[in-house]
Amino acid sequence: MSLDLAGVLACPDCAADLPAITEWGRDGMTCPGCGSRFPVFRGVPRFVASDVYVSSFSFEWNRHRKTQLDDAASRESEETFRAKTGLRPEEVAGRLVLDVGCGMGRFADVVSRWGGQVVGIDLSLAVEAAHANLVGRDNVRILQADLLHLPFRPGTFDIVYSLGVLHHTPDCEKAFRNLVPFVRPGGRLCVWVYGPMGSWQRFARLYRRVTVRMPRRLLHVLCHIAIPWHHLCRPPLIGPLFWTLLPVSRHPNPHWRVLDTFDWYSPQYQSLHTFPEVYRWFRSEGFVDITLLDFPVAVAGTRSREG
Repeated sequence: MSLDLAGVLACPDCAADLPAITEWGRDGMTCPGCGSRFPVFRGVPRFVASDVYVSSFSFEWNRHRKTQLDDAASRESEETFRAKTGLRPEEVAGRLVLDVGCGMGRFADVVSRWGGQVVGIDLSLAVEAAHANLVGRDNVRILQADLLHLPFRPGTFDIVYSLGVLHHTPDCEKAFRNLVPFVRPGGRLCVWVYGPMGSWQRFARLYRRVTVRMPRRLLHVLCHIAIPWHHLCRPPLIGPLFWTLLPVSRHPNPHWRVLDTFDWYSPQYQSLHTFPEVYRWFRSEGFVDITLLDFPVAVAGTRSREG
């Protein structure tokens, strides 16, 4: 049985306490405070009515629901999680963890295997892929929710992380600050956001003016150019020029190349940030033990027990 979230849930509209999910009806529940209705659909409690500005991720993660999951041949997601959070298995085991923007569940999978109790939220319909991937685990719960209106009591989570998500919101800094109240005093917050990416970024941003308006299926088909283009970009002299003119993912796995290329060119919102900028966000919220990780731009900090 998945986590029931007893004593954790709160109405995102009025902040009234909500019962454990095991007490919900088959079709969902109604908030006792304001009457808001929260249905359960395809096994996932829904705290939003739609996927609004993140429909590209709904398409992406249900099309690539298995691409980035670790398996016997690769632990790339686990290695990426370590690099972008600085967390170790012993720091996660037995802790209540919030995965903000869980996508198809690649990092929730890691936290679950490390022994954490993980709640994954996503605004997009990627939650359906995450639920399908992790449905059999009793230390996981997937919810469809908006990170700007989270359905939890403040100070609930031992660890909150958001990797590659905040920069896809209309206001990255606002999204960051909205996570802070849900970290318990003494708890850890870890984020990774896009940073400056070099000269190729100019061309990529130019193409995005068109690609964000394209039909998702058409863009996804076009992103398959990343498979052969990767090889054309490898020669030492002409290759870098090719890649600067048409930036695509250079991941060695061809399926990841298509996915990562689509992930760059499809989202409606995409912002870039720096280490000093994100560090200031942590400092202004009173975090201590702030760590600038080796993976740009990944920052982690501990919420002060004071105040």
